[in-house]
Amino acid sequence: MPGKFFDEWQVGDRIDHALRRTVTETDNLLITTLTHNPQPLHLDADYAGATEFGRVVVNGIFTFGLMVGISVGDTTLGTLVANLGYDKVVMPKPVFIGDTLRAETQVAELRASKSRPDAGLVVFRHRALNQRDEVVCECLRTALVKRRGG
Repeated sequence: MPGKFFDEWQVGDRIDHALRRTVTETDNLLITTLTHNPQPLHLDADYAGATEFGRVVVNGIFTFGLMVGISVGDTTLGTLVANLGYDKVVMPKPVFIGDTLRAETQVAELRASKSRPDAGLVVFRHRALNQRDEVVCECLRTALVKRRGG
C-alpha cells in the first residue's frame, strides 16, 4: 500500500511527486462541460484570444483536481478514511493547454482525532507547478487517515 498511515507522518515531511501531466484540450473541455460551466474563457478560443491571456485558460477545477489526484498515490492511497476539507485554495498563475504540471506535498500539521481513536488528522499543503516552476495552485487538505493497525 503506497499511502502512509497517520503514525508514519511527521510535520515537515515533503514529497516531490514523480507523476507529471501535460494538460490537453480534452481535459479542459471535459471538466468544463461536465460541471456545466459556460465560461467562454475556458471554451471559446476566439473569445479567449481577445483577453489579456491571449488564449484559452484551463478550468481551475481541473487544475485543483489534478494537483490533489497526483498526490494521492504517495499520501493517502489505501489509508484515507475521509477528506474533511480543503482550505486556502489559491491559483496565482493561469494554466494553459500544453502546460505540464507536477505536484509537491508537505505535511503542515498532525493531530489526533477526538472522535476516532483508530485515525488521525493530517493537514497536507499541496502545490502544483508548471514546467516553468511557477506555482499554479496551492491548498491545504485535511485528511482523516488510519492509524497503523487501526
